Amino acid sequence: MAQSETLSAQKRTKLGSKTARSLRAAGQIPANIQGDGEHLDFSISQEAFLTTRRHHTHLYDIDIDGSVELAVVRELQWDAMGGNIAHVEFKRVIRGVETATEVAIEWVGQPKGGILNALVDHVTIRCIPSLIPDSVEVKVGELEEGQHLSAADIILPEGLSLGIDLDTEIATVTGASPDVIEEPEEDEGDDMEAGTAASDGDGGTDGGTGDGADGPSGGDGA
Repeated sequence: MAQSETLSAQKRTKLGSKTARSLRAAGQIPANIQGDGEHLDFSISQEAFLTTRRHHTHLYDIDIDGSVELAVVRELQWDAMGGNIAHVEFKRVIRGVETATEVAIEWVGQPKGGILNALVDHVTIRCIPSLIPDSVEVKVGELEEGQHLSAADIILPEGLSLGIDLDTEIATVTGASPDVIEEPEEDEGDDMEAGTAASDGDGGTDGGTGDGADGPSGGDGA
């Protein structure tokens, strides 16, 4: 069973982009929590939160000025460069009670033929908070060109269920793109023959012109 980690948080009373920039400059991440209960805005330590991410933490005890909220991450917002977390949105959960959350899909293997075209990169699952995985694996090593996968093809560990329609298409296997097919190189000898043929044709044309010029001259002589 996955364990929760505690994050210390400070309630925010001032909102807005200017305040958020000041928090980030001080090593804090603006955050909020939603779900059943009061909407709360607060800030958390960037260093502490990133440490929990490296631990693959999914369940948090957020201590907001002495009041503890059990939550999971609902959404991460990144800055324009995509290098730093700009905001975290948490979702309240109840320990031992099933909840819905999105997890990443990990594609395992390569199709036998064709190219994998992933239509989604995350999938919604349902489980108790302590069972939320980092990702779910989808094996594609046996697929051939023209085949497709739907949500029903995802095999989940015990305790997890899908939160989307089983008919939802998640990937297809397509043929190689025409622009990646290399043209066969022409043989150097073929180029030389083609050049010779062109020269012969030019010579024939010149000869024909000469014959035509001789004709009128002969007529004049007659």
